[in-house]
Amino acid sequence: MKAQLILENGKKFEGRAFGYKQESVGELVFTTGMTGYQEVLTDPSYHGQIVTFTYPLIGNYGINLEDIESATPHPKALIVREKANYPSNWRCEMGLEGYLKHHKIMGIEALDTRELTKIIRDQGTMKAIITLRELTESQIAQKLNQFNNIHAVDRVTTSHSYEVLGEGKHVAIIDFGVKENILRSLQLRNCKITVFPARAKVKEVLSINPDGILLSNGPGDPEDLMDIADNIRTFVETKPVFGICLGHQILNLALGGSSKKMTFGHRGCNHPVKDLQQGKVYITSQNHGYVVNEVPETLEITHINLNDQSVEGLRHRKHPAFSVQFHPEASPGPQETKYLFDEFMNAMKGGQDHA
Repeated sequence: MKAQLILENGKKFEGRAFGYKQESVGELVFTTGMTGYQEVLTDPSYHGQIVTFTYPLIGNYGINLEDIESATPHPKALIVREKANYPSNWRCEMGLEGYLKHHKIMGIEALDTRELTKIIRDQGTMKAIITLRELTESQIAQKLNQFNNIHAVDRVTTSHSYEVLGEGKHVAIIDFGVKENILRSLQLRNCKITVFPARAKVKEVLSINPDGILLSNGPGDPEDLMDIADNIRTFVETKPVFGICLGHQILNLALGGSSKKMTFGHRGCNHPVKDLQQGKVYITSQNHGYVVNEVPETLEITHINLNDQSVEGLRHRKHPAFSVQFHPEASPGPQETKYLFDEFMNAMKGGQDHA
């Protein structure tokens, strides 16, 4: 079935529909990973977005339920050059198209993803529509104007707190859209985990007397969460804190910094980041459209992105609180920076080298 991709700038692409064939509107972005499409699909940080895969063949190893990063996929739609119709992998449990149909997510293939990526790179992320019918200019404008991704965190955070059993350090996770591999990374270190909704009260979180608090990844604009800044400041003054991705941005905002929207963001598995303290360069997994802009005096920069020199890591000068913009839990991508979970463990044990 024919489908059309309509960009906010007026550009149109013709392609073929697959998955759940229903019109979709979202924020158009691209990701550069050669593998890991099912982790991308189930990463809550992609909530509200239409994801373009720059790698041309997607779906070749199917879908399995062990590697998903949340219970359901989150993008509004996905765009691929070519969808693999016959996946081949011993772990495959279902095909990509069947998975999308089950979760009511639209897909479009057989268009030039190289040209599309260049447009996003040069003009920035923008709203887009995938449709099965011809739309008038007024219909296009109305649909684009009606879409927004405000308060995305409230749509992906857990509705109630829950525990993951463990016998070691007790970690409280503030769930802005937490990925499963963050939980797995802590479980591998024998942590007991309690996951709280994004807007949980300070009293509720501290009532369990956690050894440390992790601020998770998540979708959208960090400034949508400024109303919880007081919570974050209290956590920093009370317990060791580790922020990842959106959690990194929120920590900076809460302590007096600022953030800004990037032109097209960082999304993929091959972003070089330098750890300024170690003098080492790591290849990292990233997924964010906002970035730390101004850093308050209470924080120091610990990591930078070598592609654009953006801030990738922060550490509090007084308290055991630190954060990174990239994903040390990977999934997908390299796991070179998993040492940061060990640094968090060290901070919870009272160590001084906490970032």
